[in-house]
Amino acid sequence: MASTSSDRPSLRESLGIQGRVIGALLIRETLTRYGRHNIGFLWLFVEPMIFTLGVTALWTATKSVHGSALPIVAFALTGYSSVLLWRNMPGRCIGALTANSNLLYHRNIKALDIYIARILLEFGGATISFFALSLVFISIDWLAPPEDFLTVVGGWLIISCFGASLAITLGALSYLNELVDKFWHPASYLLFPLSGAGFIVAALPPFAQKVVLWIPMVHGVEMVRDGYFGSQARAIYDLGYVIPFTLALAASALMLARYVSKRLVPG
Repeated sequence: MASTSSDRPSLRESLGIQGRVIGALLIRETLTRYGRHNIGFLWLFVEPMIFTLGVTALWTATKSVHGSALPIVAFALTGYSSVLLWRNMPGRCIGALTANSNLLYHRNIKALDIYIARILLEFGGATISFFALSLVFISIDWLAPPEDFLTVVGGWLIISCFGASLAITLGALSYLNELVDKFWHPASYLLFPLSGAGFIVAALPPFAQKVVLWIPMVHGVEMVRDGYFGSQARAIYDLGYVIPFTLALAASALMLARYVSKRLVPG
């Protein structure tokens, strides 16, 4: 018997199913990665906190110069927390379909669901780490409260959306060609010093400013710092560039995920 429109789930029902699938994948991914022993899922945000604290301590001990009068603690927190988003998200999505191919036997689980679950896990860990450390540093007077909290959130979401779009793109490409995995690791290390984590754009020569502003995550980092230290340092970023770039990358990512999902072979 041919199916009718009444047999198909409504949009609300479909969203409910999608939410349950992603929720189940999140729980599975958390247990698989962190287990039930020691502090378990708390490693989700303790791990990025340790990384950020380590960089902050190293910069403070070496009295590093970053081209501004901002305190080292504040500079390291706002810069290196962002790295956890755009670098870790792709790292978790590359090879994700191959590692979870057995899940694809379930008709409600799609390639995009696996990517979204991993991206949400990285986003949650990095975000909790960033805001928890901010509260700690503010409470002990190592960091002043943000001058514009909404600008901080806006910059953080821009970095997150860029990282998620890049993650899905590279994740899908890695299923088509395993060289993507080998390419991403050195590329991420090369992008690290150019991402804005270790400098402010205004401190660079004009030519260097034009070069680094082609890198999308720089705009997000500058926006986060603008929200934190707007009156203390001049931030340079262009929403008219980074938002269309991220939207175009997101559209490409979704098309690639759809293309790959039609060629998946469950393991």
